[in-house]
Amino acid sequence: MTKVDKSIVEKSFELAKIRYAAMGVDVDKALAALSEIPISMHCWQGDDVTGFETAASGASGGILSTGNYPGKARNIEELRADLEKAFSLIPGKKRLNLHAIYADFSDGFVDRDKLEVKHFQSWIDWAKKNNIGLDFNPTFFSHPMAASGLTLSSPDENVRKFWIDHAIACRKIAAEMGKQLGTPCVMNTWVPDGFKDNPIDRFAARKRLMESLDQIYSLEIDEKYLKDAVESKLFGIGVESCTVGSNEFYMGYAVSRNKLICLDSGHFHPTEVISDKISSCLLFCKEILLHVSRPVRWDSDHVVIYDDELQNIANEIVRNEATEKVHIGLDFFDGTINRLAAWAVGTRNTQKALCKALLEPIDYLREIENQDKKSERLALTEELKGMPFNAVWDYYCLSNNVPVNFDYFAEIEEYEKAVLSKRN
Repeated sequence: MTKVDKSIVEKSFELAKIRYAAMGVDVDKALAALSEIPISMHCWQGDDVTGFETAASGASGGILSTGNYPGKARNIEELRADLEKAFSLIPGKKRLNLHAIYADFSDGFVDRDKLEVKHFQSWIDWAKKNNIGLDFNPTFFSHPMAASGLTLSSPDENVRKFWIDHAIACRKIAAEMGKQLGTPCVMNTWVPDGFKDNPIDRFAARKRLMESLDQIYSLEIDEKYLKDAVESKLFGIGVESCTVGSNEFYMGYAVSRNKLICLDSGHFHPTEVISDKISSCLLFCKEILLHVSRPVRWDSDHVVIYDDELQNIANEIVRNEATEKVHIGLDFFDGTINRLAAWAVGTRNTQKALCKALLEPIDYLREIENQDKKSERLALTEELKGMPFNAVWDYYCLSNNVPVNFDYFAEIEEYEKAVLSKRN
């Protein structure tokens, strides 16, 4: 395939600017806004949610990464090299979302309730070097203390204490990440707790979860370092009949405790979409965390593609002027394809959707909606679908010194040949 011609990209961009200007859209202003929206790319795509605790560890707790594509990262050095390569293919601001199982155990292994900042200091130093922020997640799955299917909601006090201590340790680590990097770390708490068959006492389990969370958050930490989020789920493998941390539970908890609510694209009924939930959540939650994923019949965490729901998510963020209130993180893990390609495709698509959302004449659309001009609103939004936003996106990539259009895939193939293929 022929490499994209720089001069054609620039000419197409200039023509696109003229087209958008005729609709009252300042393209330069839109791109300036896009450059300020960070995307938090998740580390766990790089090794199929394995982590560094043991060579045999892997996902559990109702989540599953499938596939055996060659070249998976096997250690912290390989994962960081892959991340850096992926970052080089993606324009704009980026962050990295870490799970606790990706601790640096070079000075010796400790269990999760004993994790300290020192086990993530090398990640903090790496983030400084790469000029990115860090986000964080306690890991409540893939551990013997989670074998029963219950962690923070367990009736076993010893189990609950282990996981409470783990979460408290993670909050301290996350706060230090935010402090050292000068940008707040968003720490998201999701637990896989639930029941395979119908429980008798859902109330007691949810009360235990509430009390555990209250204990975890009892330590006050300045929000300029740490932002706490909680995440619900509909169901998972092995917990099909009842998820303790349901949407209603966490919505109530987030609002009553002044926490961020995390909306995951795959954590709802197949007919539900998170784009419709954003505006409601913004009314009652000070901020929102998104886990942008792609469910296929269930929470299967497929790579994000440029589909209607992705565009609707971006539209809701931009139309509600919530780019600083909505934190965008990605959450997918596909081991059937090149993992760098998964990162690049998913992240670039998310940015592309934001780019298009920023190119709407939003003030005018609001004006005609308020005047009840339904016909004009319909006609205009339909015409916007055919506007040359991709020419603007291509120029954004070019101006950020990353590959334009499909050119990035050639770099992925080169990296696979030079680096990934040698891991087998």
